[in-house]
Amino acid sequence: MAQSCATQISRRTFQTSDGVTLSLLEAGSQHTKDSNITIALITGWSMPAAIWQNQIEHFSRRYHTLALDPRGQGESEVPAAGFTAERRAADLQEFLAPLKNVLLVGWSLGAIESLQYLHMFGAERLAGLVLVDSSVGEEPAPAPGGTFLQALRDERDKTLDGFVRAIFKKPLSEDEVARLIGGAKRMPVESSIALLSYPFPRTHWKEIAHAFKKPLLYVVTPQFEEQAQNLQKNRPGTQVEVFKDAGHTLFVDEAERFNALIEKFAASLSRR
Repeated sequence: MAQSCATQISRRTFQTSDGVTLSLLEAGSQHTKDSNITIALITGWSMPAAIWQNQIEHFSRRYHTLALDPRGQGESEVPAAGFTAERRAADLQEFLAPLKNVLLVGWSLGAIESLQYLHMFGAERLAGLVLVDSSVGEEPAPAPGGTFLQALRDERDKTLDGFVRAIFKKPLSEDEVARLIGGAKRMPVESSIALLSYPFPRTHWKEIAHAFKKPLLYVVTPQFEEQAQNLQKNRPGTQVEVFKDAGHTLFVDEAERFNALIEKFAASLSRR
């Protein structure tokens, strides 16, 4: 169990339909009686649910808040199979199945997998969606990934070290860097590469986003600012926020601003 001075955060598990034990963090469950929004946080590639610690503590003062460790990540089981968009979306469906009126917040790979969840299972359980700093298939396409995947195979420790340090604008302690690298290495390298190799054209993701009829907030750093402008043009009503001075983990680098933004968006859903 993780715990802060102000907030009791519990950890529990559930078993997926293919027999994998997934772990999640939860706080604010007392708010489930209020017919209120539930906030569900989906982390990115190789990172744990605990990366949302600040958000869980903050949002759970008012909302039932959960953060999932996807299969192979955090404290979830590392199975031999299932590192596909379809299976990870099915995991999301089973994670969200007991919930209703959900504000789903997906960061990076978690944003893509949230879109795949919508594609496969629909938006019935959602009140709204937040996509955080991920390509969504709009133009322009991100720069090619270069040699990152091969570097993972050739020099995994060095590559993960560079990755972890690059996604935070504010430097982490060496202990924090080591902890995140150790967590990422729980997953076999080929499984981690499979998660970065989903076999869909870029248009797959924007077609899902365009078809989503409920409130959508797209929060980005400058690397996706032009995609955000195009999503807003091609899907009228999309709310956009740009964090110009933050790293990829913008919700860590500028937690106070991010939390206020999500709270305002959640409040707007509650008034509907």
